[in-house]
Amino acid sequence: MKAEANPAPAPQVPAVARVRAVRRDTADTFTLTLDPPSPNRDVRPGQFNMLYAFGVGEAAISVSGDVDDPAIVHTVRAVGSVTRALQRLRPGDAVGLRGPYGSAWPLDEAAGKDVVVVAGGIGLAPLRPAVYHLLRHRDRYGRLALLYGARCPGDVLYGDEFDDWRRRGLDVLATVDRGDPTWRGPVGLVTALFSRLDLAPDATFGLVCGPEVMMRFVQREFEKRGVPDDRVYFTLERNMHCAVGFCGHCQFGPAFVCMDGPVFRYDRIRHFFSIREA
Repeated sequence: MKAEANPAPAPQVPAVARVRAVRRDTADTFTLTLDPPSPNRDVRPGQFNMLYAFGVGEAAISVSGDVDDPAIVHTVRAVGSVTRALQRLRPGDAVGLRGPYGSAWPLDEAAGKDVVVVAGGIGLAPLRPAVYHLLRHRDRYGRLALLYGARCPGDVLYGDEFDDWRRRGLDVLATVDRGDPTWRGPVGLVTALFSRLDLAPDATFGLVCGPEVMMRFVQREFEKRGVPDDRVYFTLERNMHCAVGFCGHCQFGPAFVCMDGPVFRYDRIRHFFSIREA
């Protein structure tokens, strides 16, 4: 009798990945670099994985590294029991991994257009793979700009990469809510940086991630400048517990963020995005 092939693992079952490196980024944020449990993982900028801290629980974390690199990179804010357990991991430790899941940034659709990336705080993490793609394929796009806002200079994420991004053709504009003697850039909201851009409305794509209140005001800035709603994309990361549409925690109107997102075109979520939650 012919032996049956081993079945593919169920989407709810994590594979075991090993920690290659842990880097502290800010006071409450760190980056995990993992060796993948299997080769040839097809990851797209904007997608996320479920990371499982054994004995503690699981959390949905956006991919924040170069998707063309075989290593798996996640930048994480330590805000709960799972993420704090992940922060305690050291090289060689095991972590459970499911994914990748979800939709991606529309980088092929944006080819030939200007691209404005807008991020607040750790919202730069899900956008960093898109930045890497845009710069690797710089000749496929028009003008590229990053508008980034952080609470204070110590919370600026990936600041050590900004000069390299500028040299490669990305106009990086950064601001903080509160400055200090080391800060030489603007102080204020990220939306104020729009005044430094000369946008061509019909030739611009917007990619946005940050606190939802920030994203609402960013969308208004795009709207004021005539950028259509179907050219602005948000990523939402709301209470994703299972990643396969079973638990219902991340339902957003008729959509499930884990299945239909986390990247959404704004015109598809405009109505639900404006509803104030109880």
